[in-house]
Amino acid sequence: MTKVPIKHHIIHPHHPDENYLKKMQVAIEKVLKNLGIESTNPACSTGKVWKSSAKALIKNIHSPVDGKLIATVNFASADDYQEVISTAKKAFLDWRMVPAPKRGEIVRQLGEELRAHKDDLGKLVSYEMGKSLQEGWGEVQEMIDICDFAVGLSRQLYGLTMHSERPQHRMYEQWHPLGIVGIISAFNFPVAVWSWNAALAWVCGNVCVWKPSEKTPLTAIACQKIIQKVLSKNDLPEGISCLILGDRNIGELMANDTQIALISATGSTRMGKAVGAAVGARLGKHILELGGNNAIIITENADLDMTLIGAVFGAVGTAGQRCTSTRRLIIHESVYGTFKEKLVKAYGQLKIGNPLDIHNHVGPLIDRDAVQNYLNSIEKCKAEGGNFVVEGGVLEGEDYTSGCYVKPCIAEVRNEMAIVQHETFAPILYIMKYTNLEDAIAMQNGVPQGLSSAIMTTNMREAEQFLSVSGSDCGIANVNIGTSGAEIGGAFGGEKETGGGRESGSDAWKAYMRRQTNTINYSTTLPLAQGIKFDL
Repeated sequence: MTKVPIKHHIIHPHHPDENYLKKMQVAIEKVLKNLGIESTNPACSTGKVWKSSAKALIKNIHSPVDGKLIATVNFASADDYQEVISTAKKAFLDWRMVPAPKRGEIVRQLGEELRAHKDDLGKLVSYEMGKSLQEGWGEVQEMIDICDFAVGLSRQLYGLTMHSERPQHRMYEQWHPLGIVGIISAFNFPVAVWSWNAALAWVCGNVCVWKPSEKTPLTAIACQKIIQKVLSKNDLPEGISCLILGDRNIGELMANDTQIALISATGSTRMGKAVGAAVGARLGKHILELGGNNAIIITENADLDMTLIGAVFGAVGTAGQRCTSTRRLIIHESVYGTFKEKLVKAYGQLKIGNPLDIHNHVGPLIDRDAVQNYLNSIEKCKAEGGNFVVEGGVLEGEDYTSGCYVKPCIAEVRNEMAIVQHETFAPILYIMKYTNLEDAIAMQNGVPQGLSSAIMTTNMREAEQFLSVSGSDCGIANVNIGTSGAEIGGAFGGEKETGGGRESGSDAWKAYMRRQTNTINYSTTLPLAQGIKFDL
């Protein structure tokens, strides 16, 4: 197989005019100001919407887009952490007594504020994290959507009524809030995943303590300012929503803290195992959303043009830094050559550059450590015999001064290769052949992770087999859409090393509450269950 030259697969980013970068910097300064984050050129003091002290670490926040310093922030100390928890505990005593529909009204107001700030917040997500502007706006829309969902949910926190075996008894169940919900979020979705948890937790009567990724604190500060505005307007305690900035030390405090009833953590499998062990040791509750190694099965009956869109977006969206990113394409041997040709051509049309320019498809990786992991994965793949039909590499030049822009690449591999079994958070796509659908499903399932999966087919029997008990073992299984881009209406999460947690839609709200079974005796006697006699 002849490798196609790299230069045929990179189109330089679009530049409206020669003053583009300068105009962008001015625009970002305006965005920060609009979101209440005071800035000087370019470092800023972000105010005290979270607790910090003189003992706290100072963290410089650089954008992966252009490498510039956006802000300096203070990380919290252990003393600060205890003060935050005390504030949250006190707020819970009041918030739990607010009727659920009234709590829903507060979340509705948050949704309205997010609508008003969607443009600015989406731009900040894009600039701080590096995802495309369309994806930045989409992430804020997810926040708005989950607020709408939670508002309706606030009137639907149903329990069941059961018939008792004893005469003149009634049994039912009800759901009560847990208390403090701790949220540990990752850089790739710096605000959306917080909102999935917080909106549901709040309508369920909980208070939240949020530790965002140390790589993306500014979007978290912006969100905290927005929710604090809503709480203040309604004369509600600020401790309903707490934000604490810090590194893994703060995360460890949260995981080990018996005062936090539930920890919802998003991140790597390695991190999730540590959090799960710590929370489990104290018999706490946790929701873990961890790694993915997601595949699309492309059958001989697939609509290849439609498949191409799902495969390419899934592989290069957010520069391959989604837990639902498409890592593997398992392609039927009869269409393998044809689809590979389409795929290589599509990669040749990708525009890589500043994600705030809507003409570009792919932005940067989060930082240079991520770039090094990308390069290491490419070398490991080659060492194991992977054949790159679209080569990777780091982009250099005036358009890529941050050093975080890389080339999306494609390698022909075997599913059992060690590197293919590993989740690489970068735009590396692995392609492989299959002969029959049973083999394809076995390949799809033959990795440690179990988050998202998809099959592309116009054959009903193939689709149903993929969705059956002998089909995909993932928490998400799609037909004729890609692995990436979940709606908030369905419960989101995966199996195996993905952690087994569920967030967002369906009945995921139950994880944020404790179930209580009640039995009421309205008779004049006290009969025991199971017919047991106990007479005095």
